[in-house]
Amino acid sequence: MFTSTLLAPKTELPGDLFGAIADLKRELNAVILAHYYQDADIQDIADYLGDSLGLSQEAAKTNADVIVFAGVHFMAETAKILNPNKLVLLPDLEAGCSLADSCPPDAFAAFKAKHPDHLVISYINCTADIKAMSDIICTSANAVKLVNQIPVDRPIIFAPDRNLGKYVMAQTGREMVLWQGSCMVHETFSEKKMVQLQIQHPDAETIAHPECEPAVLRHARYIGSTTALLNYIQQSSSQSFIVATEPGIIHQMAKVAPHKQFIPAPPLNNCACNECPHMRLNTLEKLYLCMKHQIPEITLPEATQQAALKPIQRMLAMSA
Repeated sequence: MFTSTLLAPKTELPGDLFGAIADLKRELNAVILAHYYQDADIQDIADYLGDSLGLSQEAAKTNADVIVFAGVHFMAETAKILNPNKLVLLPDLEAGCSLADSCPPDAFAAFKAKHPDHLVISYINCTADIKAMSDIICTSANAVKLVNQIPVDRPIIFAPDRNLGKYVMAQTGREMVLWQGSCMVHETFSEKKMVQLQIQHPDAETIAHPECEPAVLRHARYIGSTTALLNYIQQSSSQSFIVATEPGIIHQMAKVAPHKQFIPAPPLNNCACNECPHMRLNTLEKLYLCMKHQIPEITLPEATQQAALKPIQRMLAMSA
């Protein structure tokens, strides 16, 4: 649940946004957590930059009084669940998630009721309501590891991403009941265009996020979370990569390996890359304004917050 009791008043933006944000961080004792899919400016100003697992771990241990989350709403919710007494801000309340939206709580509750003996493992890319109905939360970085820790005779529901679920099933050999959700970014990569790119760049390694469809994943040399992909391109001897995930990560890839080439995998439409429109709603200007006025604030019902905390804590413990 996202609430804002008032709209931010009109504010003249400072000439040096980077400096002004740094000043506000000190005044508020704030930390800026940002996902790899944010704009380059936000990535560069973040105190911590990471994928969903790393961001959850960082949110759990921060000593800041204010958490400014440059990401999408489920990420800010997770930070609030882990820090119920802290102020959690999101620069743009409209920064949602197509995958989280694909799993409505009422429909999922009915789905879960049809499988009463199943353990529910939910990908962190879901709402707080779905987390509250789950037994364990996972990320793309740890999903295989967590499923491998579940007794083989315990049936599992995996939600909400069907593509990550299929990948985990293939890696673990476990059958799972899958909720049929998907991410609009990773769902729309074109296998045909991927093959054409590989023909044009025969020396390039294709790397992909496991939220991609199986047809795309089978063309990938390496599959992993955003952090795993970032680590892989540094270790690989290849000098060129076709990157099948949200292209925001390429900013970091180019920083850590400036001598290498990174080619964003194309979607089905005519765009050259596949940006997440929700992630890109956050801007440096909105980040400044949300810190200046300390709105919009993320709030959650206490019962939801407490119920959602348990499966997140299980994930953090099992990932240690």
